[in-house]
Amino acid sequence: MFTSNATPEEIEMLHKTISSNVRAQRMAKNLSQLELALTIGLKSAAFFGNAENNTNGKHFNIEHLYKIAKALDVSLVSLIEK
Repeated sequence: MFTSNATPEEIEMLHKTISSNVRAQRMAKNLSQLELALTIGLKSAAFFGNAENNTNGKHFNIEHLYKIAKALDVSLVSLIEK
């Protein structure tokens, strides 16, 4: 039987860290959720807002994070590190 090497709590903390980092970097560039959502190819701010606020089970995937980092001119690592 296989078990995960990360607890659900660790994964939840990772999602919260990413959400917080994305929000901080976005706000530092004075962009709205809608502006950044459209820049990365989303059609509305709904998903982006849920992922950034860590609500409704929505989370950024690696493609989102790559596009966000590129749009904000920050490293991908800066979005995931504590």
